[in-house]
Amino acid sequence: MIHKVKNLTVAITLALGVGTITGCANTSTDSPQPKAEVNSALSASAASTNKDNTQVTILGTTTPFASEAIYFVMTDRFVDGDPTNNHEAQGGEFPTWQLPMEGPDGEKAYVGYMGGDLKGVLNNGDYIRDMGFTAVWMTPVLENPNQSFSGDEQITYGGAFKDGGKTGYHGYWATNFYKADEHLISHDLSVKQYTTQMRENFGLKSVFDIVANHGTPSFTMPSDQPGYGEIYNAEGELVADHQNLAPEDLDPKNNPLHEFFHDYPDLVKLSNLDDQNPKVRDYLINSYLYWISQGADAFRIDTIRHVPHDFWREMSDRVRAEHPDFFMFGESFQYDANFIAQHTLPKNGAVSVLDFPMQEAMVKVFEKPLESDFATLADTLYLTHGPYNNPYDLTTFYDNHDMARINATDNGFINAHNWLFTVRGIPVVYQGSEIGFMRGTSEHQGNRNYFGQDNIDNAKSHAIAQALTKIAHVRKNTPALQRGLQFNLEMAGHSAAFYRVLQNDSAQQTALVLLNKDEKPADFSVDEYMQAGTWTEQLSGETRELVAGDALTTTVPANGVQVWVREGALDSDALEAALIKQMSAQ
Repeated sequence: MIHKVKNLTVAITLALGVGTITGCANTSTDSPQPKAEVNSALSASAASTNKDNTQVTILGTTTPFASEAIYFVMTDRFVDGDPTNNHEAQGGEFPTWQLPMEGPDGEKAYVGYMGGDLKGVLNNGDYIRDMGFTAVWMTPVLENPNQSFSGDEQITYGGAFKDGGKTGYHGYWATNFYKADEHLISHDLSVKQYTTQMRENFGLKSVFDIVANHGTPSFTMPSDQPGYGEIYNAEGELVADHQNLAPEDLDPKNNPLHEFFHDYPDLVKLSNLDDQNPKVRDYLINSYLYWISQGADAFRIDTIRHVPHDFWREMSDRVRAEHPDFFMFGESFQYDANFIAQHTLPKNGAVSVLDFPMQEAMVKVFEKPLESDFATLADTLYLTHGPYNNPYDLTTFYDNHDMARINATDNGFINAHNWLFTVRGIPVVYQGSEIGFMRGTSEHQGNRNYFGQDNIDNAKSHAIAQALTKIAHVRKNTPALQRGLQFNLEMAGHSAAFYRVLQNDSAQQTALVLLNKDEKPADFSVDEYMQAGTWTEQLSGETRELVAGDALTTTVPANGVQVWVREGALDSDALEAALIKQMSAQ
């Protein structure tokens, strides 16, 4: 069957530049220009556009970090690069090492430390870089308690929302927001040395995971344990202590050690930090600034929806006053785009978010690719009339450490990556997904199990990793796939076709993406809006010379992708007119 691809959807997010028409969302911290004024200005500009002396500027985003591709590492579960920092005897009667939970058929999951550290990540910087990633997001590097938690209900294999018997191996139970955990650093590798060497040796940026809504589990212990409920400052002084009291028993007005906490609970038995307290705000925001000084290039914000917008506005204003282009994205674990989009608005701090609506759709489409429809994914792009400040700045993913890993075949993972690295947004891949590691398992069923050097050494021969490397490098070498406007042609059944268009003073490039998630080859013939010129397919190197009126006809292999790129400014009047018309409707 030949797909006669016609234009179905022109998708643009825009802001108006002086003398140009720009497909880029307003990214300033000021209020966006009212839509009616934008439309009027666009119409006037479009009417006066002269192709001989004015270039139409087309962009998805100008955000520098949009060019990155992120590999997500759960540091303790990646690779043990320094066995001397494992502290296997730590914890006494509340041990912290491994702590396996038994499941059926010999299956295991672990809630103790497994030995992964910064040196293990650094030792494999070439592995991450060679796959085509340009940034590494780590779970928090912060100091956590040195015992397993004795309160709450006991966690068991496959369980959730219980903290009894667990440790802070994941890094999210901070006792000191200014100090690195001793399990992660080495005597010859500090956090700053790690970030510097990752950048200088491998060209990899560092995304730090930060928390604002909670500290450690802080109450229900049979007797108070060191670290739990406690918060220390940069000098190592105790500044807050829950004292193993239930939130309603705290006395923040009269007890200085309770001032950092709300007197009501939020998540399980975690302390609920009082984000309205100026002392807490300064403590947290200054800690974020400190970690930037230690080499953080961007932040992933844990549980962003549990902290009000005014905190994030103050935080982002203070951070960007010193680091204007600093990129941040938050985790709002909701599938309602209108809900999570509120964090992206300038008035709320202009913090991007993880694209949970797309994640949900990707699971539906790629777990059962032969029973699904690409149209399911089209609905999550929100390229026009959407709620986000700029959908091109969203971080896109299909699974992570907080949910079940996608339960897909190798081809399902391959199709997911082909989508992830060509559509709008900044792709994020969780460690192990390059080999389908522990596929289909949740957090306490193995999704957070130790990955290890053996898996890394064997990954290069795995079909998923090989295909991922190819498409990730295509994105890495194709600016249009990083920042270009997405212009949908077809998304139906097993096939998808769209343009990514980038045209500004520094780059003029059109990419045509063709996706096929079927088990048999698919024929495509793209004619409408097709531009004359030289088109080069980025995976095979095949070249086509087209003249005006030609269609690009090709066959995409089963579970395959093709990315055809044309260099140079737009020369199709029909395409340019369609873009201008669509822009004026924003």
